[in-house]
Amino acid sequence: MCGIAGLFLKNPDSEKDLGAMLAPMLETLCGRGPDSAGFAIYDATTPEGTFKVSLYHPDIAFDWQGLANELQARTGQPVKHSVNSTHALFHIAAHEAEIRAVLAEVVADVTIMSLGRRIQIMKETGTPHDVVSRFGVHGMRGSHAIGHTRMATESAVTTAGSHPFSTGRDLCLVHNGSLSNHSRLRKTLQREGIDFRTDNDTEVAAGYLSWRLQQGLTLQEALEASLQDLDGFFTFAVGTAEGFAVLRDPIACKPAVLAETADYVAMASEYRALAGLPGIEHARLWEPEPAVIYNWSRS
Repeated sequence: MCGIAGLFLKNPDSEKDLGAMLAPMLETLCGRGPDSAGFAIYDATTPEGTFKVSLYHPDIAFDWQGLANELQARTGQPVKHSVNSTHALFHIAAHEAEIRAVLAEVVADVTIMSLGRRIQIMKETGTPHDVVSRFGVHGMRGSHAIGHTRMATESAVTTAGSHPFSTGRDLCLVHNGSLSNHSRLRKTLQREGIDFRTDNDTEVAAGYLSWRLQQGLTLQEALEASLQDLDGFFTFAVGTAEGFAVLRDPIACKPAVLAETADYVAMASEYRALAGLPGIEHARLWEPEPAVIYNWSRS
């Protein structure tokens, strides 16, 4: 099952409403994925040389201020952070490799959910309604977002195994379906330097795209290559700093619906998740074609 939601705002004046539009979409998809939910929000870009780092710790009382102090002492750079339930968003003016190395040394039990100049990922176990309420999604702003509601069929119900998965700067992916060659592909990608934290096949798909982008391919080219290299059935929604993309495999047995107006592009596994969006009655609605890449960005 599982449910996917994506939202790209063409109109910058609507950015204050991103969370209010996304939250009902995720809640409506609860029947497709009641055991966990997550989302990636793309908000304002950080200054050059500064990264947003989304971190997770299972203890809601974790000492995030102590970690901020330690990171500032180790890097010699200013560190700002904000806490939202079991997650924290850090702004760090340091090199990516240094950030990862210090975090691995200081707090091995803290997970990096995402790293980039625009992205922030939050995900947890529980119903989509509980997760949306827990993180206050209704009040979030940004230019675009992707989200996922999970019904675990191939692995345990855990926060780590929930979607989205991020394996590169500002890149994340959510997935409905199943890949048949993910174990072999995981080994290939690990030899190429891609790290994995779970046994989820979706993380392999995200790692594959990161690897292709590192080779210099565009997102369009990377997704085209995935149609040859990924075996199985899938609907992908991919988030990048510039926008988001949607792709279904050549058989396209997993559902998806797209809606486009002058102000936004939205996608979901079912139309009912789109039905409450403003102006949906005037939107162009269609089912994405098999093996066709749909990609939107303001650039």
